[in-house]
Amino acid sequence: MAGFRIIAVGRLRKGEEAGLYERFAGRLVPPPIVTEIAEGRGSAAEVRRREASALLAALPDPAFVVALDLGGAAPDSERFAREVEQWSSLGRPVCFLIGGAEGLDASVIQRADRVLSLGAMTWPHMLARAMLAEQLYRAQAIRNGHPYHKADRPYS
Repeated sequence: MAGFRIIAVGRLRKGEEAGLYERFAGRLVPPPIVTEIAEGRGSAAEVRRREASALLAALPDPAFVVALDLGGAAPDSERFAREVEQWSSLGRPVCFLIGGAEGLDASVIQRADRVLSLGAMTWPHMLARAMLAEQLYRAQAIRNGHPYHKADRPYS
């Protein structure tokens, strides 16, 4: 599985979220490259605009962009694993974009090749990194036939 980039608003400080992120990101081969973008200041619209500009500027050319947004598709883990494998075969850097507390600007959603949601509930953007790392690790486990993913649960 190819390496991934996570471009995220905010600095992940030492603590539980960072520990959880490291737990799963450290299991990925290779681990994701993380770029942190400074949180914007001002009105909600101004914050989204400034953060969008920084997120988009951090993208390598020609990146395959996956934006994490509440309005995106919410595939199950097996579908996500298939998609990750497809994206990895494109020969382009696969970059996951995580917005800040105000969410992503429409310009980021428009640039994205795929928009995904971590579910219908709203999650703290710092926790989203850990959840993404876990799902990337799960996708790797599914691809490698590792028993980490229990496909028949919770229905057995």
